[in-house]
Amino acid sequence: MKLSYSSSKNSTSLYVTKSFRVNGKTTSKVIEKLGTIEELKEKLGVDDPIPWAEEYVKELTRQEKEGSREILVKYTPNEVIEKDRKKLYSGGYLFLQKIYYDLGLDKICGRISDKYKFKYDLNSILSRLIYSRILFPASKLATYELSKKFIEQPNFKLQHIYRALEVLGEDMDYIQTELYKRSTKVIDRKTGVLYYDCTNYFFEIEQEENLKQYGHSKESRPNPIVQMGLFMDGDGLPLAFSIQEGNTNEQTTLKPLEKKILSDFELSRFVVCTDAGLSSATNRKFNDIGGRAFITTQSVKKLKKHLKDWALDPKGWYLSGTDSKTTYDITDIDETEHKKSTFYKEQWINEDNLEQRLIVTYSIKYRNYQCRIRDGQVERARKLLRTNPKKYKKANQNDFKRFIAKVSTTNEGEVAENEHLFIDTNIIESEKVFDGLYAVCTNLEDDVASIVTVNQRRWEIEECFRILKHEFKARPAYVRRDLRIKAHFLTCFISLLIFRILEKKTNEDYTCEQMLKELRDMYFLEVQDEGFIPAYTRTDFTDSLHDVFGFRTDYQILTNKYMNKILKLTKI
Repeated sequence: MKLSYSSSKNSTSLYVTKSFRVNGKTTSKVIEKLGTIEELKEKLGVDDPIPWAEEYVKELTRQEKEGSREILVKYTPNEVIEKDRKKLYSGGYLFLQKIYYDLGLDKICGRISDKYKFKYDLNSILSRLIYSRILFPASKLATYELSKKFIEQPNFKLQHIYRALEVLGEDMDYIQTELYKRSTKVIDRKTGVLYYDCTNYFFEIEQEENLKQYGHSKESRPNPIVQMGLFMDGDGLPLAFSIQEGNTNEQTTLKPLEKKILSDFELSRFVVCTDAGLSSATNRKFNDIGGRAFITTQSVKKLKKHLKDWALDPKGWYLSGTDSKTTYDITDIDETEHKKSTFYKEQWINEDNLEQRLIVTYSIKYRNYQCRIRDGQVERARKLLRTNPKKYKKANQNDFKRFIAKVSTTNEGEVAENEHLFIDTNIIESEKVFDGLYAVCTNLEDDVASIVTVNQRRWEIEECFRILKHEFKARPAYVRRDLRIKAHFLTCFISLLIFRILEKKTNEDYTCEQMLKELRDMYFLEVQDEGFIPAYTRTDFTDSLHDVFGFRTDYQILTNKYMNKILKLTKI
């Protein structure tokens, strides 16, 4: 800052001015008008106000360097705002950016750029694809426009995004491997237990092509799909993923990705936990060697008859978490005393020449949960019969319509003129016998409570898929080429990892929806030549962000100097 003079015929005025660089050019702005020399003489009671004014400017300069100078912004009610000038910017991405750079993704992009020798900024493109996927999920075209909402503007063009997708898809495996290695320096990776599951994503097209094939859609949509296999570590952080054709049997997707983890991630001893749909004999045998183990859910309904009879026998149950060898009859237990207890029975079995341990658990809490879910489904079936029976059609095994039966013949076996629909109580009763039962197979010899605890965390990988599909809107995918499809899901995978790390850093005290909403709402109003005014509500979550990341964005105004400091801090 400096002291400036403006002389007219009758007086000389003193001003505090400041120089700025805008678009490479230097300009100046009046910060404060001090008054004319005559006015200052009278106000200060001195013969020469110049020394005072010089000291005043020095003090303002010192305060500005320390970040303590008061900033006065003048607005004129009858002056129209500047046309096409953007003033509101999103800043929630700054916290994501800190994790992005901590993971070394900028360095990974640098190595890829050196490999292909292209001119566009791959790091800038990938980071914007990730920040936008978390905060403002949309198509690639919309993402390019939405990235202009961030404080730091994009330095690439739309066509560069599509070129970058080809490169990212080509180097998908390399990026995953490097990302895992670098992530171990950022956060503890609990790789003693790995969870694996599959899902699929649809495309709003009709024609099959390459990766996009017709298969069993999780959403029951009549569209081509691709299959995603995902490994998650024991702390809920995504570890690795793969993309296959939509008509791939999901049981065959585990081994290839697991082999990649064994070789590229240099992991060797771990327990793989899967659901029943992925528990083929081949997969179990693969994880019965090399220091690895498996825990997989087992449908009690699909057990062989002698094992099913053993599991349904109410006698011979043990109380989990105790060393007592007392056995219980689960039809006689005190429901008040054992409201939160888990009972179990176990035996070693040989299936397909594989020795494995079958553990069946029973709990009153799980029984009541299943009963409550089924009662709701039965009520929905009854409502359908009352209000719109024409909507009835054959249902899958989990659909509420499975409780509806249809009679199309008379008692004499003749064809009936009208179909009769009714609630089949036999189906309800047949399902009730399995209420409260849950089974797993494993080759581990650990205590039952530990195995059950490990298996219970499978819900987190289901939540990973939920976040990808609903919060990050990974479906439908709006890219066509295979490499671009892989790149799309790579950005979704990295986005999920960054968001999960953010959850861990804020101690998981907030819901996913709350975190995303507040990050999306973190807007800043730019004050020309001065800085940014926070235009969001300060909350416990924003306080937590500031505490964790070591910088604050909730001062009444963030000077340009301070904002530049934050931008540099997030890229260290």
